[in-house]
Amino acid sequence: MNIMLFHSTYGLGPAVRAAADRLRAAGHEVWTPDLFEGRTFDTVEQGMEFEQRTGKDELLKRAVLAAAPYSERGLVYAGFSLGASVAQTLALGDERARGLLLLHGTSDIAPNARVDELPVQLHVAEPDPFETDDWLSAWYLQMGRAGADVEVYRYPGAGHLYTDPALPDYDEEAAEATWRVALGFLDSL
Repeated sequence: MNIMLFHSTYGLGPAVRAAADRLRAAGHEVWTPDLFEGRTFDTVEQGMEFEQRTGKDELLKRAVLAAAPYSERGLVYAGFSLGASVAQTLALGDERARGLLLLHGTSDIAPNARVDELPVQLHVAEPDPFETDDWLSAWYLQMGRAGADVEVYRYPGAGHLYTDPALPDYDEEAAEATWRVALGFLDSL
């Protein structure tokens, strides 16, 4: 698979690079665009402040420009938290998208979004302060109405970004389970 993997609000750091290497080792071609143009952050607050200063439209523009040269290959869009919301937006707008892998995040869905049975897999902590139960229920229903084929995996007791070993949220058991399931999903596409 050709995978466009977007980073979280911490920026393009070691955890994203390690995830890309893991995907490459499984036989996938992976691109990791740097939407923050070289900046990384130590706290979610710093990253969110930068994200707000830069603006959602600018970040999406950077993501579209990064994906455009490869989209004709039929990309799987993937991302971590903020990157998952970016990946979701791009996948729902790309008729050639082969799949969507969301780690730790989702995004609003445009009312007119339509896909043809796009395979979607979401991995998220339970509970997650950024992805509440009510939000996830509404999101799931909206994705289904848009035509997506959605699987949701919840990880009780894990922190928001539980796949990042450098963060207090890290949960090794949940992270390994996520990667096993996600790699199986990618192999099925």
